[in-house]
Amino acid sequence: MAPGRGGIAAAVALLPRRQAATRAAAGAQPPGSVVRVPWALRVRLQRGAQRRQRGQGEAAAAARPGKLLLRSRRPELSQPHWQTVGRWERPPLVSAGWKHRKARGDYFQLEPSQEAAPALEAPPPEARQGPSFAEMGLQPALLAGLARLSVSRPTAVQRLAIPALRRGRSALCAAETGSGKTLAYLLPLLDGLLSRPAEPLADAAGPASPRGLVVLPSRELAAQVGAVAAALCRPAGLQVRGLTGGGAAGGLRRQLRAPPPGAAVLLGTPGALRAALRWRFLALGRLRWMVLDEADALMDESFAEPLEEILAHAPLAAGAPGPAGPGEARTQVVVVGATFPTGLSEMLEKFTDVGRFVTLTTQHLHRLPPHVQQKFVRLKGQDKLPELLQLLKEGPASGRTVLIFCNSASTVNWLGYILDDHKIKHLRLQGQMSAAARAGIFASFQKGDVSVLVCTDLASRGLDTSSVQLVVNYDFPETLQDYLHRVGRVGRVGSKGPGAVVSFVTHRWDVDLVRKIETAARKKSGLPGMDSSINKPTPKGG
Repeated sequence: MAPGRGGIAAAVALLPRRQAATRAAAGAQPPGSVVRVPWALRVRLQRGAQRRQRGQGEAAAAARPGKLLLRSRRPELSQPHWQTVGRWERPPLVSAGWKHRKARGDYFQLEPSQEAAPALEAPPPEARQGPSFAEMGLQPALLAGLARLSVSRPTAVQRLAIPALRRGRSALCAAETGSGKTLAYLLPLLDGLLSRPAEPLADAAGPASPRGLVVLPSRELAAQVGAVAAALCRPAGLQVRGLTGGGAAGGLRRQLRAPPPGAAVLLGTPGALRAALRWRFLALGRLRWMVLDEADALMDESFAEPLEEILAHAPLAAGAPGPAGPGEARTQVVVVGATFPTGLSEMLEKFTDVGRFVTLTTQHLHRLPPHVQQKFVRLKGQDKLPELLQLLKEGPASGRTVLIFCNSASTVNWLGYILDDHKIKHLRLQGQMSAAARAGIFASFQKGDVSVLVCTDLASRGLDTSSVQLVVNYDFPETLQDYLHRVGRVGRVGSKGPGAVVSFVTHRWDVDLVRKIETAARKKSGLPGMDSSINKPTPKGG
């Protein structure tokens, strides 16, 4: 049946609108007119484009099978390892819609791309096998100490830092977690002490006057580094002393004067060191070198003032007399960490010339560990506990050692009571515990007496957790720096396996961080906003 004259006129009138909509969807507009594309048509066109893109991606994936870089519950959002995302591209994210309540239950997983930790990778071919500890020129006594520690091959950061620090320059040493930074700074600095024997003290009964000082943020880390330093120093005849707070002045005096007297190396926490300086149990006039380990933790509000007071007592300023007189070199300062806070350079500039520091950084700094499996699960807050209990029931049965991170001491205590109710043997570690309560907890966990440790970020900085095989972020970390430190508790140098990390994502602000992590993983780039301002000192007079 032929259309009537009115129907033809209506069709002719409608045709320009459809043509205009088609031109607008294609990106072309007639001159002098504004075309508004209906919302339903725009959505339909976008969905069609997305289906075509997914089809192309699936076809490419089918043509080039291989390992996955990112595995998603939705296969169309998985990314094969060979696929490269450009620097300025915006890849499709699994976590893009995770702020909506319907996303609960979704997850994705970063798959390991290599077996060994980056710190253990062989040097480039042009460097052959890289220098050994003996070829670096270290004292024979230190080589004997390394043998006691069963360390035979230097890691990447050690190959980088030891030759540079042996030249006596102050330095910023930045490397990924678990890469062997402790030996990287201890070996060259102890070598310097051995090459320049100390003159005997004029007053043996006076304050302790160490030639080396290591400042650390926690008593657990001080005990761990102290054990490594003692093993290195014993064949060399150097004495090491630890100084931690939590007691009265008499306790500090006993720690400093305990036999054998005249310790050359002192390791301490900021609060204990400041108290010893104020009571004149400690003097830093003979200091040859100073290490600030885990620098981002030392810049916490609770440590900032004590740290400044310690720096003020050390002979760091360019015009001050050195340890052996006006012509002597200044105290060598080494700042060590996996991440660095923005205010660090401003603090150091008050006491030393930061512009003269040499910067030592490894290739994998601020990158996600490529050998550790990392899983992110979007959950409701009330679902975290059942999920954790399921993981723990699988863990101890298989002999896995588990580290559970919470963001507050109160959550650590509450979660501990829940685990007690479920007959799950565990230990707790958080900063609000008394010194007596904290003593020995982490050492017991390291020995394997208990396979589950519930803790705050107190256990995420520097501690040797080579026995840990699973990290659970019960509370998602508050910053990307905290995430890097927590994930660095597994897959360390000396670990038996790469380990795995499971993170529970519950809050909207957690999703913001997860999106940054997922984007960095897809682009195979470093995490954003991690560069330290120490590389850009504040201009003079600014």
